[in-house]
Amino acid sequence: MANWIRFSRADGAVGFGTLSEDGRRVTPFDGSPFERAEPAGHEFAIEDITLLAPCQPGKIVALWNNFYALSKKLDKAPPTHPLFLIKPARSVIGTHEPIRRPVSYTGKIAYEGELGIVIGRRCSSVSVEEAEAAIFGYTCVNDVTAGELLQEDPNFPQWCRAKGFDTFGCLGPTIATGFDWRAARVITTLDGVERQNYPLDDMIFTPAEQVSLISHDMTLEPGDVIACGTSLGIGSIKDGAEVSVSIEGIGTLVNRLL
Repeated sequence: MANWIRFSRADGAVGFGTLSEDGRRVTPFDGSPFERAEPAGHEFAIEDITLLAPCQPGKIVALWNNFYALSKKLDKAPPTHPLFLIKPARSVIGTHEPIRRPVSYTGKIAYEGELGIVIGRRCSSVSVEEAEAAIFGYTCVNDVTAGELLQEDPNFPQWCRAKGFDTFGCLGPTIATGFDWRAARVITTLDGVERQNYPLDDMIFTPAEQVSLISHDMTLEPGDVIACGTSLGIGSIKDGAEVSVSIEGIGTLVNRLL
């Protein structure tokens, strides 16, 4: 198991690396982890870098109604195919970057703590077995939503608009490879108060099933992210509040709404 990060240095250089087990040292790599990255041959302290979003997805595929507990609460039948929307690349930010309230929007903004699947190789119409091999690793996601825009027009639910603003796709802090999602939980806190704590093995579609089924709808590219959907405990973020999404083995993604 490894924890990959993407970072910038004081001189403006951007690169990929892995964290030491204690999270205090970084081993930089030459190249991308989705290709043939090689260790650069030195280390430096975590304090010497700024963490960025751990990858640069061309798109985030974000699922809805993918947990049995939430499906039951909403009184919705479990879907037979992943229900999803697309968040654009410009929505992506990393840990400790601010979520920016859109200038045009004064309504409620919601957090959704989720697991993110990071694609490692191109996928098009792949089997579940092929999909499993195409998963590079996993990250934490905060799928931020301008909730009052969803039904602003009664003729058309605006999922992409409500979730696609710049800074509304929080990813990080690491990509964990060799991660056992079945044994993990998502814990979301709002200003230090726990709001979500749910098991990932309650997912309706497993990560490999998600990748396989979605790959029959669109080609998935290395670095793309599938946000696996959330469960119980979604809530609003007040201006100035801090949201933390933690998954043991991946780390804690922290963002504040400004």
